[in-house]
Amino acid sequence: MGDVPVHRPVLLREVLSYLEPPHGDALMVDGTLGEGGHSAAFLEKFPGLRVIGVDRDAEIAARAAQRLEQYKKRVSIAVSHSRDFFADYRGDAPDVILLDLGVSLFHYELSGRGFSFAGAAKDEPLDMRLDRDGALTAAAIIARYKESALADMLFVNGGERASRRIARLMCEERKRSAIATTGQLAEIVHRALGPRSGRIDSATRTFAALRIEVNAELSLLEPLLEAAFACLKTGGRLGVISFHSAEDRIVKNVFKRFASGFSCDGSIIKGRIVTKKPVVAADDEIAENPPSRSAKLRVIEKIPILGVRGTSPPAGF
Repeated sequence: MGDVPVHRPVLLREVLSYLEPPHGDALMVDGTLGEGGHSAAFLEKFPGLRVIGVDRDAEIAARAAQRLEQYKKRVSIAVSHSRDFFADYRGDAPDVILLDLGVSLFHYELSGRGFSFAGAAKDEPLDMRLDRDGALTAAAIIARYKESALADMLFVNGGERASRRIARLMCEERKRSAIATTGQLAEIVHRALGPRSGRIDSATRTFAALRIEVNAELSLLEPLLEAAFACLKTGGRLGVISFHSAEDRIVKNVFKRFASGFSCDGSIIKGRIVTKKPVVAADDEIAENPPSRSAKLRVIEKIPILGVRGTSPPAGF
């Protein structure tokens, strides 16, 4: 990919260890393929492994296909929201499922969709859709939501304690002119809070909250986990990497529910929580790859009980 920046997968050593395939020709579904970093590492380490990569963004799926070209005989890529993919899946039950809930470097640096606001060159349209076919953009949310709804969204999605102050300034500004670019939004937040909040830019939480809202990341997470776990082979493992306290809380609570027994299509399926506490990045990884400092990995194993889906091989294998 030349000089184009490439996303570095987080918690790679830990993911490879906790989700090691149980046999040589195992099937893994990378339900959030991104630029294919985790999949590439699995394919290199486990020569018989087959991988289905799923991503809702056709552009980034194409980048992943390029990165995984040398493994193409063992890789199949689907452009779909992973929740829909697992809900409709009728192939071999996967031995391993990985869900990395983070956003790729591609989206921040190259997509031009307003995920980042760092530097003058990043004054981009406030889009933030991971799927360009999505109906709702960040600019539309800012223009349409009531002040109270904006404040709630900033607090719940981004953990922004000054959410009411920021929402009030947004609504005052949008009366004068549309808030359409990342530069405009960052300036409003900086006016409300100052340019920095500790080590990070004060606008970071607002941008994260809007991205989560645009892509319904929190509301879709529980049904995604349910659909993925239902597809998993008995004895297989599901690993989830989250970057936000609200995401991690959902994963933790859903895994607890799975461990107590989960009703699916008239059958009960059950899990054993492998990671009693979330696995976090070691100091050396954080030093080399700072985004890993927020990453948390949780893993659950499907244990023998009624109800296993999947009878026919997936297309492409």
